Parts: sequence; structure tokens; C-alpha cells
Amino acid sequence: MKTFRTPFGATSTALDVVAGLDLTGRSALVTGGASGIGVETARALAQTGARVTLAVRDLSAGRRVADDIIATTGNPSVRVVFLNLVDRGSIDALVESWEGPLHILVNNAGIMATPLARTPEGHELQFATNHLGHFALTLGLHHALVAAENARVVVVASAGHLRSPVVFDDIDFVRRPYDPFLAYGQSKTANVLFAVEAARRWAAEGIVVNALMPGAVRTEGVANLKLTSEQVARQSAGRDWFWKTPAQGAATSVLLAASPLVAGITGRYFEDCQEALPHAPGGASGVAAYALDAVAAARLWEMTEAMG
Repeated sequence: MKTFRTPFGATSTALDVVAGLDLTGRSALVTGGASGIGVETARALAQTGARVTLAVRDLSAGRRVADDIIATTGNPSVRVVFLNLVDRGSIDALVESWEGPLHILVNNAGIMATPLARTPEGHELQFATNHLGHFALTLGLHHALVAAENARVVVVASAGHLRSPVVFDDIDFVRRPYDPFLAYGQSKTANVLFAVEAARRWAAEGIVVNALMPGAVRTEGVANLKLTSEQVARQSAGRDWFWKTPAQGAATSVLLAASPLVAGITGRYFEDCQEALPHAPGGASGVAAYALDAVAAARLWEMTEAMG
């Protein structure tokens, strides 16, 4: 299968990608829309005239962002709803309150390299937040995606997936020592595998699903990481990258969410507004074969459903 190319690149911004697009009448939901690249993803979608919903944990921050987006785009159709991805009741409440079709779902929210913590159900927090919560949300909104006809689901993954496959026999770090970056990597691999399996299952319903690496973006979450000197060396070794602005980091998300250039493209992993090449040993970019493995993707889906 030929690797898909676009005219955009690493320095393109979210607004560059949507220039000239009119999505009036379409609805979009962006999780984690109150900070980082989520803000600029929502802003670019609002710029097209779409109705944009920010799903956030901090409603006050969400309302401030919504007001700013309305002011900068002139689009009054920006609203805020509460979402806590590790609270199934919160997810169910959002799903039950959703009205009408959903044309664009951007699973953007996430946490990175946090200390060991578990949900009340006993699941490791990064896996629960980054994968389990978004899985439940997306399946809950499946009916709205079907109703939209040609809906798009965008899953924000990371090059961090290169750190770890999904370790099926110990996802929650019960028997192995906890490493925050391995846990993060596993959760991001799960994001890509979700896109692969959802694309397969939902192709006949006109739903396309793709995953992406936004790039190295100096968001608040990254800035707050307390890294040891050894971890800094591991993060930087062999890398040829630059710090992107949030607007540049949001470009690939917005490309997959809105651009006609990628219409019909599904089940793939993008970085810098291009479909990623296979990962080369020692490199810091590309997509790992285990993240695109169809057998692992089906296994993860079935295991996640069993988790409830």
C-alpha cells in the first residue's frame, strides 16, 4: 500500500490546513479542548464554521477557551461540556446528552508519564485515561457517528508508542516494575491499535479512523514533567526534531479531521501531516509494526470490551 502524502509538513499550522474550508452545519467534539493542542484543534475547526464542543475536566478553563475561540473566529457555535475520562458516569452522561449526528470526533485528551496511580477499578491511570476512556466515549457515540455519514474519528497518539507494545499479560503493571514512560508508550500504542480495529469494523458505515503523532509540543503537561537527567537523555537521544507551537502541533489532527485531501483514508498513522513511514531501529519517528498489527488490534478491542 502506497504511503499517503499531502502538501503540508512539520511547520504547517492548524489554520494553514483548514484555509478555505467550509464545514458549516457539521458538528465536532474535541476532548481535552481547554489546553495545549486541543485549543488550537478546536479553534481551527471553529474557523471552518463547524459547531464545536469542548469536552473538558475544568469547566471554567473550558469556558475561557470557548470565549476566546468565539472572539477570534467569529463563530458563536462553540460550547463546553464536562468529561472525566476515568469516570464512566461522566462518559455516559456526555453520550446520553449528545443530540444529532457527530461528524468529527477528536480524541485529544491525555496524560503523560505520571506517577503510578490506579482507577477505582484497578486500571493503571495512563492506560485508563488515554485508551479505556476514549474507547468507551467513541463506542458510546457510535450511533451519532453513523448518523453523520462519512464521519471522522481522530486519535491523538504519540511517538511515545515506540517505547512499548501493549503488554497483554500485564497491562496494569501488577507483576512488572512500573515505568511512567513505558506505561505512556503502552497507552499510545493502544491508541493506534484502536484506530486500526475501529477502521476495520466501521468501514462499511462510512466512518474513518486514523491516529497521529502531533510532534514535540511544549504544552503545560510536558513542561510539568519532572525528568531525571537519565530520562532527559533517553528522550533526546538520536532525535532530530524541533519544538512545535501548539498551532503546529494541532495541524495533523485538523488535517485528519477536516481536510478533503484525506477523504476515505482510514486505519493509518500520521506525523507532520504525512502518513508515517515504518519505524527504523534507532530512529525517533515512524510507526512501529506492532502498533499496526491487525491481530493485536482485534485482541485489544475484545479485551477492552471485556474490561467493561
